[in-house]
Amino acid sequence: MLDARLRPLIDPPLNAVGRVLSGAGITANALTFAGLAVGLGGAAAIALGHIGWGLALICANRLLDGLDGAVARARGPSDLGGYFDIVADFAFYVSIPLGFGILAPANTLPALVLVASFVLTGVSFLAFAVIAATRGATTEAHGKKSFFYSTGLAEGGETIAVFIAMCLWPAGFAAIAYGYAGLCVLTVFQRSAMAAGAFRN
Repeated sequence: MLDARLRPLIDPPLNAVGRVLSGAGITANALTFAGLAVGLGGAAAIALGHIGWGLALICANRLLDGLDGAVARARGPSDLGGYFDIVADFAFYVSIPLGFGILAPANTLPALVLVASFVLTGVSFLAFAVIAATRGATTEAHGKKSFFYSTGLAEGGETIAVFIAMCLWPAGFAAIAYGYAGLCVLTVFQRSAMAAGAFRN
């Protein structure tokens, strides 16, 4: 929901840095894997009780995620890069609730519920993208991507805001996790309604 509105604000500075990094020989895939390592490090830091470090590494992951796309746009996107990017994103997304689940036994159930909701939104997102591709549908609402990005109530921007809230208020993890899981489920219904309208034969 927020992603399409944020793109016009964040893309110009990211693209400028991306051109510099591309000129220096840094590849988008290298940034993708670096971002994944940093993000998983953030989840590990949270699991070990270093939530401040976790928050810092979450923010660093998002910066690297933005830069890998900027470098890809400067060099020219690739299908393999798009694959690595989405796999790295979802690995990072599920790792943060896992970190909180390991941190405290009381977090285990809400973490599982949140990860399950991420799986559902991920499946709906990727299924929509596959079918949209077979129909030749395109969109640049989220910037130029390797495949079709369908809009939803719960997207990357909202997810990062939720992760930041969890780090700033770890005692409220359960309430935040259950609330955002509910929004993710609503996103699945929303995307399914979009699919019913767009893919009707």
